[in-house]
Formats: sequence, structure tokens, C-alpha cells
Amino acid sequence: MPYWQVHFLNARHALTGVMPETRAAVAESVALVSSHAELPDFDVVVWADENIPDWGVLAHSPAPGVVELALTPSRFDAALVVRRMVRALFLILRGDRPGYGRSLGEALVSEGLAGHFVQAVLGGRPDPWDATPLTAGVAKRAMTEWAWLDYDRALWFEGRGNIRKWAGYGLAHRLVAEHLARSDGADVLALAAVPAETLRPAMRRLSGADAEPAEAKGDDAPAQGGAAPVTS
Repeated sequence: MPYWQVHFLNARHALTGVMPETRAAVAESVALVSSHAELPDFDVVVWADENIPDWGVLAHSPAPGVVELALTPSRFDAALVVRRMVRALFLILRGDRPGYGRSLGEALVSEGLAGHFVQAVLGGRPDPWDATPLTAGVAKRAMTEWAWLDYDRALWFEGRGNIRKWAGYGLAHRLVAEHLARSDGADVLALAAVPAETLRPAMRRLSGADAEPAEAKGDDAPAQGGAAPVTS
């Protein structure tokens, strides 16, 4: 088992009522992930935020060995904290080698692998963002911008732009599924340390099957707004 610590930013006592439950949820997520992989040592920094949409919990790994966990205490749900933490812990695994990455392609691979890892560990359906349907032209655009280091994360992953909300997560999930479908015996854990370029042929196939976007009408207009499940 890894050595890990939880650090609560609680000077104003916003987290006091959920601290034991948060520790228990983190411990559960560590136990679940440790049954699949050997985690490195890490720290979890927790703070309260009453304005988190959707599940009321966000987790991401901004640096190797660090998870940042934001909670809405009034909407605390241990199962959702575990689910977020499992995803973030996969990024801890990937963070040491080769790292989350700086380009759009690297971000897509890291997020796609993390989403598939959640399913491998917890079962069930993909998370809502991972299940986002692809709209026409998104895969082609991602192929064009694959190596961009200045890609627009807010557009691709946070619903702030002219493509569907969570489009990056949905495309990332499809990308990993496409790669796994062509890789005999491979699983998501075996891909934890592979460079993003390993999955570039899968993106090329998705791009080749993509159609140019038509003008959106009515319910087909790209959804905008809302917060992404930040995990990077």
C-alpha cells in the first residue's frame, strides 16, 4: 500500500462536518485502486467549494504525487468522491511516467485512459462526460490539433466554446476504446505508461470516419456551459 496523507484546508471550518467521511472515501478509493495497481506515495489536498456543478465534487492531479479534491459539503456523496478519486489516482499512476502531458493528444489519452480505468475498477456505465456523444467534425479537429501545446482546454473539456459540452471527454473515451479494440490482450492498466503517440493511429481512424459538421439546428446545437470534471 502507498503512503498517503489527506490535508484539509479548513481554517474556516467548512469541511468539519464531512472530514471523517472524506478520509473514509479516500481510503476506500486507495484500497480499490491498490487491488489493480501499485500506487506511488501521494498527498490529497481538500477544500470546500459550494459552487461546484453536477456531482458537487472535482478531483485532479496538478503535479506528480498530488491530488486536489474540491467538495461541496452540503451535497457530500461518498460514492461520488470515491469515483472521482479513482479517476484521479489513475492520473497519479500516469503522472510519474509519462506524465499527464501538455498537448491536446496527450490530454485526450490521459483522460480517456482514466475514464476506462474507473469502469475497470468500479464497473457500471461510463461517467456522464465520458459518455458524451461525438458530433460531426470533432475527431477531425482533434487530429488536426493533436500536437498543439496551446490547445484550448476550456473549449475541449469545460464546455466553453463552440463544441458540445464535455466533447473532449467523450472523444477521449472513444479513442481508448478504438485502440483497445485493435489491441489483442491489452487492457487499460497496461496502457498507463504508454506515450500518447501510441494511440495516434486510433485517432487517425476516428478522424477518417468523421464527417464535416453541418450547421446545428434545434436540439442538435452544441451544448455549452457547465463545468468539466477536472482531473488533470
